[in-house]
Amino acid sequence: MALTGLEIFKLLPKTNCKKCGMPTCLAFAMQLAQKRAKLEDCPDVSQEARQALAAAAAPPMRKVTFGSGDRQVTLGQETVLFRHEEKFYSSTVVAVTVSDKLTGQNLKNRIDTVNSLQFERVGTHIKVNAVAVINDSGDPAAFASTAEMVKKSSNLALILVSDSPDAIAAAVDKTKDAVPLLAAATDNTAQPMAKIAAEFNCPLVAKAESIEALADLTEKIKSLGVADIVLCLHAETLRDKLYNLTRLRVLSLKKIFRPLGYPTISFVTDGNPGHQVAVATSLICKYSGIVVLDTAEPYVFLPLLTAKMNIFSDPQKPVQVEPKVYPIGEPNENSPLMFTTNFSLTYYTVQSDVEASRVPSYILVVDTEGLSVLTAYSGDKLNEKTVADAMAKNNVDKLVKHRKLIIPGYVAVMSGKLEEATNWEIMVGPRECSMLPKYLKEFWK
Repeated sequence: MALTGLEIFKLLPKTNCKKCGMPTCLAFAMQLAQKRAKLEDCPDVSQEARQALAAAAAPPMRKVTFGSGDRQVTLGQETVLFRHEEKFYSSTVVAVTVSDKLTGQNLKNRIDTVNSLQFERVGTHIKVNAVAVINDSGDPAAFASTAEMVKKSSNLALILVSDSPDAIAAAVDKTKDAVPLLAAATDNTAQPMAKIAAEFNCPLVAKAESIEALADLTEKIKSLGVADIVLCLHAETLRDKLYNLTRLRVLSLKKIFRPLGYPTISFVTDGNPGHQVAVATSLICKYSGIVVLDTAEPYVFLPLLTAKMNIFSDPQKPVQVEPKVYPIGEPNENSPLMFTTNFSLTYYTVQSDVEASRVPSYILVVDTEGLSVLTAYSGDKLNEKTVADAMAKNNVDKLVKHRKLIIPGYVAVMSGKLEEATNWEIMVGPRECSMLPKYLKEFWK
């Protein structure tokens, strides 16, 4: 169990030196107990105390990785229940099943379909992260052959799913360099499964029917030499799944209950594609580290991956595009030049409407630290100086000869100062960029 603030305080130097940034050692101990400080912030703690405090200083949820190279994914190391409290560190891994009953062209087609589940969303590449090979045949040789084929044909992380230690051993022997996640060990198979996981240095899924049984199982697996564990708690309904995942999260993060301080996995393999994506989206929200779907229909994955992207974006760091000049169509020296901010949603909305106008144009993206037009202007991140500096940095005077700049209608108030700062003619565009096509056709000369 985690140490209390007072127990931690007894192991500290008690010099109140303030080197850690806290006014007293007691204050530092309290922050350390709540996972709001790091042990290394105290330069004077003894080696003996450092070892004793290791458990208290460790993250409440263990970081687990599987896959190798470009296909590696990260789970866990979360510290909060809600994103606005800080941020989420590891986004949910989305996986799609491949049955080992598939052979030949059918198997190749399924792998190719899973590989193709990737999209562009406001300038961000979103995709499925893993392939879950399912031992539907019950045959270790077929399972190993399918797993090997998936490893060779896909650049996604690999999950091996079988209750049979023999099947897992056969498959991991063919895919060990891909560092697959092994799923799953139960109380009856913990020893052989843990032996395989330890031998090949792979993380292991622990599967149980209750939270109490799951806690006992993780302790057993850990004692057998496997430190990287993923939790799978059985539940029949979506309500029960969400309830169990929330309980696991609270016990891990709030109660600092180490036997349950691991990321989780959920299997969503029943129902039609729409039902699966609805359930999977709910589980991404609360709080599954991995969701495995049986469907591979592209139309359900775009909304699923978009929801995942929105949930796991850093609230302290808006999604941004690179500040520079973007040509739309094939503009020339007579084409219109306008500016917007580098908040992704703002830029791609403007880009879409400019493309709809069919008027070749330049869009100058100004660095406002990812803020939208009005927010940036209100916070003085967007003013005549930032726009003038962006124009100079990107040499826009060499792109166009007309020296006219279209600005968003919402910041028309800055037109006078901007004109003085740049010696350019400032044209006030529409307040809503949906009116840009009409504006460019009627007002641009």
